Amino acid sequence: ISLVAAEPIAVDSESQPQARQAQESQSQADRPVATLPDASRPPVVTEHTINLAGRELAYKAEAGMLPLLEEDGTPKANVFFVAYTLVTDADATQRPIMFCFNGGPGAAAVWLHLGGLGPRRALVNPDGSLPPPPFELVDNEQTILPAADLVFIDPVATGYSRAAKGQKPEQFFGKEPDIEAMAEFIRLYTTRQARWRSPKYLCGESYGVFRAAGLAAELQDKHGMFLNGLVLVSGLIDFGTIRAGGSNDLPYSLFLPSYTAVAHHHGRLPADLQADRARALAESEAFAQGEYVTALFAGAALSSERQAAVAGQLARYTGLSPRFILDQDLRIDASRFREELLAEQRLILGRFDGRITGRDGDRSTGMPRFDPSYDAALGPLAAAMNAYVREELKFA
Repeated sequence: ISLVAAEPIAVDSESQPQARQAQESQSQADRPVATLPDASRPPVVTEHTINLAGRELAYKAEAGMLPLLEEDGTPKANVFFVAYTLVTDADATQRPIMFCFNGGPGAAAVWLHLGGLGPRRALVNPDGSLPPPPFELVDNEQTILPAADLVFIDPVATGYSRAAKGQKPEQFFGKEPDIEAMAEFIRLYTTRQARWRSPKYLCGESYGVFRAAGLAAELQDKHGMFLNGLVLVSGLIDFGTIRAGGSNDLPYSLFLPSYTAVAHHHGRLPADLQADRARALAESEAFAQGEYVTALFAGAALSSERQAAVAGQLARYTGLSPRFILDQDLRIDASRFREELLAEQRLILGRFDGRITGRDGDRSTGMPRFDPSYDAALGPLAAAMNAYVREELKFA
């Protein structure tokens, strides 16, 4: 899902300062045939402070476009980024630097940027639900800026990043083109900001975990850039853990403890488990790893009596009815769980955050038609990013 600003920045992609500098560094004889205009839109640097646990920290924010260039020096894409550098007396080159990106595939970095890691964040309700508009931006007391300088990157065709004029965005789609473009951005940024001697990290979220792994190899093998580590957030490592079907029943057992936690939040478990969340999760995990896996593996060989007993246990740990579970052949799909747990209230659960609910006006499809937890994030993040870039970071 691409979180694109309501009014994307119109960029004259042939007027970037880096491209012009690359051209000017050549001799007259070596200059490309298509000369670039002198007009430029350089990154904007602003100064800020944040109070963390009674300690005031100063930092600089840099927002801008960094062009990826063809061999002849003309831009093929303009990558939008926001970088934060802590102001200290220490040697800046010794500060760790972390390049951050989300997954999607096709997501801008706003989720990690204003949703968790940056010095500013979009304000949501304490339970993660959607506050009434207008939405606010506040200091983020949980920012990791004290530990590392941060660079948030929008991959091409997400956020504000775009293919250059006359270039097709499809050339950046797919595993290898994506990794190559992101690696080139990191190489260029590291070079121009003199950060080759800094400890370097990548932070990828969801499908960004795959990107981080590929980028680590690309940076090392192609550019000689060795990383100090990877930070993997909500990472998907093996598709077999989320995609059930055929002979793969693994996701059903792996999801069960999460169903238990969500059902507990909504008060749907039996009284003894509802009174002790830790006990509920421990029992659910033990059942998922033992008896449930065995029953799934038995398949059609499972007796009707044993099937009924397992359905009763699943009902205990999920808050669903035994009848519904038997109708699903003991295999509870995450989307069906979201739809069924609070069905009598005509509410569905959020996909990202099961605490959040929304009213489902049409149950004819048997599957949730929207994700209330996505909506709860979309409004605050979109409003915050549109306002933040222009009003606080002064980049338009």
